[in-house]
Amino acid sequence: MPAETAETSEDAVLGGRLMLRQPLRGHRVGHDAILLAAAASARSGEHAVDLGSGVGGAGLALARRIAGVAVTLVEIDPELAALAAGNVQRNGLSGRVRAVRLDVDSSAADFIAAGLAPGSVACVLMNPPFNVAQQPSPDPARRLAHAASEGTLERWLRAAARLLHADGVVTLIWRADGLADVLAALGKDFGPITVLPVHPKPGAAAIRVLVRATKGSRAPLKLLPGLLLAETDGKPTAAAEAVLRKGEALSLTEN
Repeated sequence: MPAETAETSEDAVLGGRLMLRQPLRGHRVGHDAILLAAAASARSGEHAVDLGSGVGGAGLALARRIAGVAVTLVEIDPELAALAAGNVQRNGLSGRVRAVRLDVDSSAADFIAAGLAPGSVACVLMNPPFNVAQQPSPDPARRLAHAASEGTLERWLRAAARLLHADGVVTLIWRADGLADVLAALGKDFGPITVLPVHPKPGAAAIRVLVRATKGSRAPLKLLPGLLLAETDGKPTAAAEAVLRKGEALSLTEN
């Protein structure tokens, strides 16, 4: 694993429950990673994979929330993968979490070589690049983290389907206005699908959707009541504080 070389800062997230070293420029851990971790459904004793983990924000938050879950952080960028490995050590989670440098588009053989055999994983969480690159960022790392090419979502979900065992679960976060694309891509290998919209404030349209789906299952779509991040005065809601600062779970499994 390459040494950490980028200019970085060390930041507390989850109300100080995690300390993350991350680049000063480019993609930085924000609400999306913590919401994703809160929505993931792994249990103690299971193996979860964070695809496109960056510096490990979502996967490490999941490991912090659920004692006993093993997590593999998968990241293509060598500097981010090195930072992720350092963050595993920094947070005392090396007994259960590891970071590997690997492209999500890599072959099954490459995943096996990294210790990730087909059908070996209970939970995959992902925050794929989801912005259409009409005016790509001049920063290569930020461009790689945010700009989606045609078919990005389908390729990432194929990788998830290959990793997951029967009845394994994928959880992802995506732009709310791209929900139709998510549903179409999931329909090939996954269901039932549960959707939790995320709204920035009262009366505002959702900006994100958290989506959970089970491999090989079929059931009707569930659209849950939305999560509100802030009140009209801009103060965080109690529900948002519980997730973003206190590390509580978001349930996407209501009957």
